[in-house]
Amino acid sequence: MTLTSMTTLLADAAIRRGGVGAFNVILLEHAEGLVAGAERAGAPVVLQLSQNCVRYHGALPPIAAATLAVARAAAIPAVVHLDHAEDPALVHEAVELGIGSVMFDASALPYEENVAATRAVVEHCHARGVAVEAELGEVGGKDGVHAPGVRTDPAEAAAFAAATGVDALAVAVGTSHAMRTRDAVVDHELIAELRAAVPVPLVLHGSSGVPDAELTRAVASGMTKVNIATHLNAVFTAAVRDRLAGDPGLVDPRRYVAAGRDALAAETARLLGVLRA
Repeated sequence: MTLTSMTTLLADAAIRRGGVGAFNVILLEHAEGLVAGAERAGAPVVLQLSQNCVRYHGALPPIAAATLAVARAAAIPAVVHLDHAEDPALVHEAVELGIGSVMFDASALPYEENVAATRAVVEHCHARGVAVEAELGEVGGKDGVHAPGVRTDPAEAAAFAAATGVDALAVAVGTSHAMRTRDAVVDHELIAELRAAVPVPLVLHGSSGVPDAELTRAVASGMTKVNIATHLNAVFTAAVRDRLAGDPGLVDPRRYVAAGRDALAAETARLLGVLRA
């Protein structure tokens, strides 16, 4: 296999009523571990590069080139996706680098401004064969604040999808970014209403806070793409801490970062099974 398109991946998932796991890359070892886990599970995977990740590295090209290389070598279908880009210039750069899917986030803007900005990004990307995800009904927690009361209105979501031409839509149904506990309360009735109203695949952001059974149910209710980052980062970091604690004299980064990569691969495989259940 090699790089595949987000549109194809989501369409295939919708047909089989399954979920697509979308997991964040920060280091090269994240990309390697995520692909290893997906290969173990025999499932496709989305490798996401967030605007925050780009800021950490100081530029998009190095981490994009590395992630694209890992995806091209994968034995399963893989998509490299720019996540939560708020700057159209970053979207344009990602497209030029060969990233085939982007998430443009103008959800903090008033509705009409969100529509106009998103539509402009969609026109640019579609002209170059790139899929676009957007967000409506801001998902809480981007600054670590749990905002469970935020919800997306189905009628507004349908109108937004029609007005912008997006290929997928992130909606607010009770989850929150950066949760460290897995006790988010998901509004499954609202997911079903959104699925009936919106003609494009739905995306669940902030899924680290959702327990396994609720993830499976969210997919059954109508979610297609499921984003998980914080939970996998916690797994990675815990494994590195354990490795260092077990050998205080260890100084070779390959020997402790590999522990994080291996733990990440195992949890990725497990989560992909949860999303397919």
